[in-house]
Amino acid sequence: MSRYPAPIPASFFGMVLGLVGLGDCWRVAHKAWDLPKVVGETVMITGFVVWVILALLYIGKWLFARAEARAELAHPIQSCFIGLSGVATMLAGIAIAPYARTFAVWLFVIGAAIQLIYGVYFTGKSWQGDRELGVASPALYLPTVAGNFVSAFAAGYFGYATVGYLFLGAGALSWLSLESQISHRMSFYAAMPTPLRPTLGIMLAPPVVGLIGLLFVTGGVEGEAPTIFAYALLGYGLLQLLFLIRTFPLVAKQPFGAGYWAYSFGITALAFDAIVFVIREGGSPTGYIQPLAVGLFVFANVALALLIVGTLWRLVTAKLMPAPLVQA
Repeated sequence: MSRYPAPIPASFFGMVLGLVGLGDCWRVAHKAWDLPKVVGETVMITGFVVWVILALLYIGKWLFARAEARAELAHPIQSCFIGLSGVATMLAGIAIAPYARTFAVWLFVIGAAIQLIYGVYFTGKSWQGDRELGVASPALYLPTVAGNFVSAFAAGYFGYATVGYLFLGAGALSWLSLESQISHRMSFYAAMPTPLRPTLGIMLAPPVVGLIGLLFVTGGVEGEAPTIFAYALLGYGLLQLLFLIRTFPLVAKQPFGAGYWAYSFGITALAFDAIVFVIREGGSPTGYIQPLAVGLFVFANVALALLIVGTLWRLVTAKLMPAPLVQA
């Protein structure tokens, strides 16, 4: 194996998802409640800078630590995260869209292509069988569900709603086909190994990120009042959040590490959805959505603050990087 100093795992791109998700929350909170715009933009630029750093390190991994990169590609669990490189690229585009729209659109196109190509590769490989049920985890949602839902969101954001419908359908039906498989594995097979348990956080993402895609192909932040189906997705997201709170003591047996960022995108997406509902309903303070949105917004900020502080501490104490898959 090469002595390349930073063969980062693809799962680190989850940090970009969480940071941009939090920045999105602040952007819509500015519209809904006139909160300071500078906070959201600062978080967005931070997310973009983190994406640049991680993208360069990940490209370097394929150039200078190819054995490690190939081992990750062949790994039954770690390979699920590789498609996040495309998802993070699209979200980086959304982060800088107000400042460099043309470049942002190109990031959307490149990111959507990466996630689609990898999703086809990953699924085609998995359909060949010869996999143990025990390696199944919520990370299976990432190559096809997360990638297509975020593609729908980005397509709607940049004004390509018709393209967004296609991605939305691809993500939704992929989600439904995987939901029972993953639930069956977690309920009727041996408990997930402790290091894998933070991936449970991914369970929250499909309904709430899919809802973002739906909202943005049907008018965006300031579209018409949410439909019954949109409320249904929000309700399922809230139920998943309760499930995650219930199971967190089991997950917490794993010491803090970068894997806990698996919770970040779902938590921020749920808060984002609720705030968009407030805006679409005209900002009326009389309904239950307003206090729900406030509570979820506060919760998302606290959760991300803990993740950021914990990650920085692990970084400065040189404990952030996991053990390599290929030993020197």
